[in-house]
Amino acid sequence: MVRFGKIPRLPQRISTLTFMGNFPESIQLIQPQLNAIIAASMSIKSSSKLKKILEIILAFGNYMNSSKRGAAYGFRLQSLDLLLDTKSTDRRQTLLHFIVNIIQEKYPELQTFHSELYFLDKAALVSLDSILQDVRALERGMEVTRKEFAIHEDNSVLQEFLTSNNDMLDSVVGDGKTAQDVYESAVEYFGENPKTTPPSMFFPVFVRFIKAYKQAEQENEQRKKQDVLSSEWKTGPLSTSPKPETSQKQVPMMPQMDLIAELKRRQVTPLVREGKDGAIEDIITALKAVPFTARSGKRTSRIFCDSGFSDDSPT
Repeated sequence: MVRFGKIPRLPQRISTLTFMGNFPESIQLIQPQLNAIIAASMSIKSSSKLKKILEIILAFGNYMNSSKRGAAYGFRLQSLDLLLDTKSTDRRQTLLHFIVNIIQEKYPELQTFHSELYFLDKAALVSLDSILQDVRALERGMEVTRKEFAIHEDNSVLQEFLTSNNDMLDSVVGDGKTAQDVYESAVEYFGENPKTTPPSMFFPVFVRFIKAYKQAEQENEQRKKQDVLSSEWKTGPLSTSPKPETSQKQVPMMPQMDLIAELKRRQVTPLVREGKDGAIEDIITALKAVPFTARSGKRTSRIFCDSGFSDDSPT
């Protein structure tokens, strides 16, 4: 301890050695997180397929509320979660199931929209403020190292470290600035406030939507298969033996329940598609040619919930 006490500028030297030893590991931790923020933000903002799907959702929401209020010009991202809460009368499908089915029928090129979005899961785990603080800490540490080298210009270890890592630090600093800019741009593009909307709130909305969309696709496919099986079961006995006893023996228990459910479903008014004027079909057809725009004056609209969609939320 006495010998340590005699070393000149001991705290500065220990701090510099610690920084130099931790520098490679710090870069390896920071760089992937910055890359995730950059890729996720840029892909979300530039995805043409995602824009079209959000446009279709807005058109459906405005159609559903057309008899209550004027059309909305946008909706909050949180309203995507509510697509699963709006269900048909028979409770068998949600609005998202119906929208997915419409996209499959009329916009098949949009089904792979999630392939245009990158690193959303990883970006959702990043604390951008913390990462930017870490980048600034690296800058301060490098500045201290430069000052040490100015005092000990003959120190080959310091010289080699600065020569090898200056460019790497400059690259990370540049990526940090880029990550902040593209993230704020993406959040503002969807009508949110970047100061109050961290990545842990912004990106999970899209992660949940993609997961729900894929699940709705699978459930729609399963429902179609069940309907085909029910239809085959219903028509099958008619083409076989006309004897009632023989037909009854060929009837399994579960398909009977499926048939009952199917008949009940056919008694229920279809979700959204109905309309004497065919308005929803007109909207779907028109969307292929021009983007959806509200036709009425600037008024708020309740879509899915009272606060979900509004004029001042331009998604």
